[in-house]
Amino acid sequence: MFPDNLYATVEGDIEKVDKTIKITEIRVLYHLTIPTDKQEEAQRALEVHPAGCPAHQSVKDSIRITIEADFALA
Repeated sequence: MFPDNLYATVEGDIEKVDKTIKITEIRVLYHLTIPTDKQEEAQRALEVHPAGCPAHQSVKDSIRITIEADFALA
């Protein structure tokens, strides 16, 4: 079961590079509901997320990745 207070929208770009196609960019937008008093902690978690994410670390040198969050306050 997935939590109702967290989901992500992910988009990417595929472009022709030389003689092949390549994923050139991935954009992640997290949507989550957090308590009002947890805004600073949630922002900090978002900022350090890439360093602890194995997928991000695996492709960061070849694919542009942006990660943002849309925080709804509860």
